[in-house]
Amino acid sequence: MPLKTSLRARYELILKTITELDERIQKLPEGRIIVKHHKTSTFYEHYQNDSVHYLNKNNAQTVKDLSQKHYLKKVLKAANQEAEALERALKLFPEITIEDIYDSLPEELRINTKPIVIGDDQYINKWLEAPYQRKPFKKDDPEYYSLKGDRVRSKSEIIIADRLYAKGIPYKYECPLKIGKKIIHPDFSILRMSDRQIVYHEHCGMIDKEDYARDMVKRVKLYSTAKIYQGDRLFFTFETSDDSIDVNMIDDFIEKNYR
Repeated sequence: MPLKTSLRARYELILKTITELDERIQKLPEGRIIVKHHKTSTFYEHYQNDSVHYLNKNNAQTVKDLSQKHYLKKVLKAANQEAEALERALKLFPEITIEDIYDSLPEELRINTKPIVIGDDQYINKWLEAPYQRKPFKKDDPEYYSLKGDRVRSKSEIIIADRLYAKGIPYKYECPLKIGKKIIHPDFSILRMSDRQIVYHEHCGMIDKEDYARDMVKRVKLYSTAKIYQGDRLFFTFETSDDSIDVNMIDDFIEKNYR
């Protein structure tokens, strides 16, 4: 995602958060809470206008509400500061970035020019167009096809492939990856455009089977030898014969990890 687009998305999120914080704070009690200590005891004071009220165990809900208000006001202050900084950044951000320059050249110059920095679309196309040898299917394997046209190995992989495709996330299915002397075929190799990193998604569809689970543990160890770690560039989804994946879960997973 282009930096300016990311900044705009963050700015809009912060503005929405500020509105929600204002609404929540308005519903909480007036005044503020002060914490005081005496020896091993903790005391709470409720400051409202020019008066002070000492809160005891009978005021437990008031203590909770005012503590929450104290927290929300600090979040609100930080959110307002961030919104101001993002607004300034968006105003100062140039309309044309270095990635845009090549595409803005006349065709007569572009065909004779080698770009130093390329835009997201060109970067994605270059990655997707690079040929690769897929893992072969056995003769009696069932045939499942994604919307993109990839032949996959299960109905669950259809769901994952189709949600990636629908959300515009560039991926390759079972693209070979060499680790040491071994070649493996991750279920999905994904180009994460926020940092232009290739990340890997393994769908563990038979995790309740002992041999399958044992093989996946070995696979995780193999990834780690290439410094590909879980939660960084390696991600998993799981299902058993009783518990399958669903579209909403996959959508949330994609948004959290592959943007």
